[in-house]
Amino acid sequence: MSRGLPLALTLGEPAGIGPDLTLELWRRRRELGTPAFYVTGDAGFLRERARLRGLDVLMRETRPEDAAGVFPDALPVVPLAERVTASPGRPDASTAPAVVASIRTAVEHVLAGRAAAVVTNPIAKAVLYQAGFEDPGHTEYLARLAHAATGRPAMPVMLLWSPALAVVPVTIHIPLRDVVARLTRDLIVRTGRIVAQDMAARFALPRARLAVAGLNPHAGEGGTIGREDVEIVAPAVADLRAEGIDVRGPLSADTLFHAAARATYDVALCMYHDQALIPIKTLAFDHGVNVTLGLPFVRTSPDHGTAFDLAGTDRADPSSLLAALKLAARMAASAPAMAR
Repeated sequence: MSRGLPLALTLGEPAGIGPDLTLELWRRRRELGTPAFYVTGDAGFLRERARLRGLDVLMRETRPEDAAGVFPDALPVVPLAERVTASPGRPDASTAPAVVASIRTAVEHVLAGRAAAVVTNPIAKAVLYQAGFEDPGHTEYLARLAHAATGRPAMPVMLLWSPALAVVPVTIHIPLRDVVARLTRDLIVRTGRIVAQDMAARFALPRARLAVAGLNPHAGEGGTIGREDVEIVAPAVADLRAEGIDVRGPLSADTLFHAAARATYDVALCMYHDQALIPIKTLAFDHGVNVTLGLPFVRTSPDHGTAFDLAGTDRADPSSLLAALKLAARMAASAPAMAR
């Protein structure tokens, strides 16, 4: 990990499974090889969740700089002023300030060189919206924080990563009927450029192999099944190739994700949300990690939601959060200078 710094883990939605996973990964830290992290949030709330679960978890309030030394013996918590009283499975808009403060503080610590990377527990956007949260979601808020801190606009790119497959949806949370209108040559080029840059900087892949999926069935079959692949996707691939990026496409999405095909590329760029997420969630449902590229710091997150029905129980699987922590540590170590 970058200069031995710990990871800054956000509290996430207090009524969800984030606190349970956090407690579990610290409790099983030796067994699972959990990287050193600290939580930005309310230690009293975490103690109460541990009590409800019957878990013997020692916690210690600390500074980020001391968290790595504390981690072997106690769960380090960097306390915030905002208090949390939410119960498992019962979201409450009054917790929104604590959720937002946890994210903001973690980002501040990483940008100040006090932590190696940000790892975010799942949030419930609907709960935040009730309290006046103005950003569309987690990623957009992180981009706004980065812009405010550096003065440079950030274009966040979603990477879903697993050992079996890495995918990037070029368009994300929009209705399928709007994809064609939003999908542009420039958007594909800018996305591919960021992917290539961050795969070099964060994943030690100086010439990552990118495979670009076509939008239409069979990548449009030369324009007989829609003109988008001929007029939008193929020119974008040519632009990226002209910049020296190792890229192929448009490729038929229905043959892009079997084992032999996956061996030919490092990242698949997909044209819409489900084209990317269906294959990776089929191959690595419990081990996928959500990575935000294009930011001036490393950010990862488990690839699942708040799971209110599992909160406060021992039934939530910590595998994805563990994978997010391990990947964040690996990424921060690959390029410590860029993690600031």
